Amino acid sequence: MLTAKLVQQGSGRYAVQGDMSFATASELLAQSRALFVGQDTIDIDLSDVTHADSAGLAVLIEWLRGAKLKNQKIKYLSMPMQLKVLAEISEIDGLFGRNS
Repeated sequence: MLTAKLVQQGSGRYAVQGDMSFATASELLAQSRALFVGQDTIDIDLSDVTHADSAGLAVLIEWLRGAKLKNQKIKYLSMPMQLKVLAEISEIDGLFGRNS
């Protein structure tokens, strides 16, 4: 069974551990709803992502959308190559900035 966890590492800093895939996307979104409340800045470390697919990319886009609606700043750190390639193929890599 594929699992994913969004771990709080300090004020506004989080890490995704495990898979970002169709099997885990809704779980990650549910975890983030409670954790991201009240944060002005959100930094998400993706270095512990073990597998990613288009649903994982959709989670990142949803987090961007949610942050924009709440006037939060969000940054992705150490984005895995799988997600970078999916974003490039989809021609949305510009959404993620240079720090990803």
